[in-house]
Amino acid sequence: MTMVGLFWITEDSVYVGSPPDAEGHCARITSEGIRARVPDGIRAWPWTSLRSAGVKAVPVEGDARGTGRFWAAVLEAVVTLGSSYGGEDPPQMILALETQDGTEEVLVWAATRGYTSREIALSQRLLTRFREGTADPRTLMTWSRDHGGDTPKPSAREALLSEWSHA
Repeated sequence: MTMVGLFWITEDSVYVGSPPDAEGHCARITSEGIRARVPDGIRAWPWTSLRSAGVKAVPVEGDARGTGRFWAAVLEAVVTLGSSYGGEDPPQMILALETQDGTEEVLVWAATRGYTSREIALSQRLLTRFREGTADPRTLMTWSRDHGGDTPKPSAREALLSEWSHA
């Protein structure tokens, strides 16, 4: 498992934010659309039914140099040790999905306390490309299978997102 931008990537899944929590709540991205397990059940939105998809309330890191390295180390420790954020819940983000009937919001956990502004922008662009059908989450899963489970450094994450969102 690894974090790249607003996505948590495994060999067989891509999630917005973190992977499923203890109750299984998550927002999974597939080639067909978004599938979310929420408190009242499972919801699915095919890409063709979405006018837009974006993430709001994304935590932004403070100092792009020192803080980024610090939180990358914290993320690595959390994943390695299976611990939580020092007893606190991680920040929540909102996956906003606009359909012909209006906007629906899904709460998701952030995978870190703060993302770089560039990671956020590139992640939003990639999410748009998924919706438009010009990018496929299977590309991210293939990358995960080929590169193992280590979360790349911020500059490498931004380079990957740039590649995936502009290809």
